[in-house]
Amino acid sequence: MQELITGIQQAGIGVSNADEAKILYRDLFGMDVLVFDDIASACLMKQYTGGKEHQRRALLTLNLQGGGGFEIWQFLSRKPVMPFKPGIPQEPGIYAVKIKTADIQKAYRHCKAFPQMQVSEPFILPDQRPSFWVIDRFHNRFQIIETPGVFKKTSQVCGGVIGAVITVSEMEQALQFYKQLLPTAFQVYQNNSVQWNGFQQTDESGLFHQILLHKPAGSSGAFSKLLGHTEIELVQSAGIRKTEKDPGKYWGDCGFIHLCFDVLNMDLLRKEFEAAGYFFTVDSKGSFQMSNASGRFCYLEDPDGTLIELVETHQVPVWKKIGWNMDLTKRLKNKPLPRWMIGLLALGKVK
Repeated sequence: MQELITGIQQAGIGVSNADEAKILYRDLFGMDVLVFDDIASACLMKQYTGGKEHQRRALLTLNLQGGGGFEIWQFLSRKPVMPFKPGIPQEPGIYAVKIKTADIQKAYRHCKAFPQMQVSEPFILPDQRPSFWVIDRFHNRFQIIETPGVFKKTSQVCGGVIGAVITVSEMEQALQFYKQLLPTAFQVYQNNSVQWNGFQQTDESGLFHQILLHKPAGSSGAFSKLLGHTEIELVQSAGIRKTEKDPGKYWGDCGFIHLCFDVLNMDLLRKEFEAAGYFFTVDSKGSFQMSNASGRFCYLEDPDGTLIELVETHQVPVWKKIGWNMDLTKRLKNKPLPRWMIGLLALGKVK
């Protein structure tokens, strides 16, 4: 089977103040590598922004311990809508982003030291890994999970994004979609319980139905060594119901706006999705420029409308001051970049 998706490139987070968010996520989760910081019009996303073209600022930050990064996204032409305060999930969507750490107790103490942060006590997942929840001051929920192995040893306590908790209204439909998205993924566990990661269901709401999919780290793709493995946790309960989209809330408003995957061959991937009955809703077709970075980006929706972004990277800035960029179109798409070359990304720092 040809590997077309190498891993999670980034989780998109809508914010009301990008400068404040980038510093928080640098200090909290070690997202200290700045790949780009771009101001432009979101001209291709009008179907998700009320039919209007809006100005925005987007930053991509990474953590070189490994895993995906954050795309921090702020509207500049409208006031972003704030999310509801998360609790027991009530509707489908990206409920939480999973962050890796090599030492759960050290990460727990680190996160507890931050003001305006809600941090749960550590608990054990069904696959016996220690974990805990963090809710930041923007009301975004993260699941910190002890995960061995780092791409590059740094002083950071946490690593990058390894997955997401996605709430769904119908498990079998969702499972079919995410297995199409990640065909090499295998099921780690399936769990039915009145309790899920510290949440207790009421009798009226029934059981939580929980499935964890794990895609092993790939061997193909420029950034496969950095991105590592991927895990998608699907959660369903009677309390999670598919509802009509709120016309007053846009993609790009505050909260998790998408989960983005790194793609090797977008044309072939599109054909495979269409053959399975899933269709891209956005396609930049050619190379789309974001500051000194560029690539083809596309979107599709899972059965509940949760947005999945796909990016085929063409160019990555290494040292913006001297115009040094990695042109990935002039090399074999399936050949991983050397570790030292990816390490050069650290020349761009979040400040």
